[in-house]
Amino acid sequence: MGKRLTRIYTRTGDKGTTGLGDGSRVAKDAARVEAYGTVDELNSVIGMLRTHALPGDIDGWLSDIQHRLFDLGGELCIPGHSILTDAQVTGLEGWLDQLNADLEPLADFILPGGSPAAAVCHLARTVCRRAERRVVTLLATEPGGETGLKYLNRLSDLLFVLSRSLNRAAGVPDVLWQRPADA
Repeated sequence: MGKRLTRIYTRTGDKGTTGLGDGSRVAKDAARVEAYGTVDELNSVIGMLRTHALPGDIDGWLSDIQHRLFDLGGELCIPGHSILTDAQVTGLEGWLDQLNADLEPLADFILPGGSPAAAVCHLARTVCRRAERRVVTLLATEPGGETGLKYLNRLSDLLFVLSRSLNRAAGVPDVLWQRPADA
């Protein structure tokens, strides 16, 4: 690790710019900052999810995911830097398969909700999808980050299946979308 923060306020961002990990400065609303800022937001929501009682290995999985999201934020903060690997994407797929094996196949759309943990998990899923969109925007103008994009895509799938699994563990049914009677 390079610098340790000894003082939290620096005043260097008072005019609407922020420093990247390579020392360059960009606008605080630049695509890169939007991308790693949304990944940070996702990490915070997963931290909220971890405050709930979670079954089995879920808390350990979420801890690993938080560390990988921190890595992704670092990757996005340093142009041209790469940290995440395809093996980490494959790891998410393994957890996804493990959770999905115990769930009934879906016949209807699901609305966010159910148990408190599942509701927070759905929130994490939607923030994950937004982070994915922000990375797509960044990749449209700058190279790099393709593995991070794959990671976010698998993670949003995992969070959807995890929300269903959390509802099942809590004995709470998924909230099924109901077609309007006049449709």
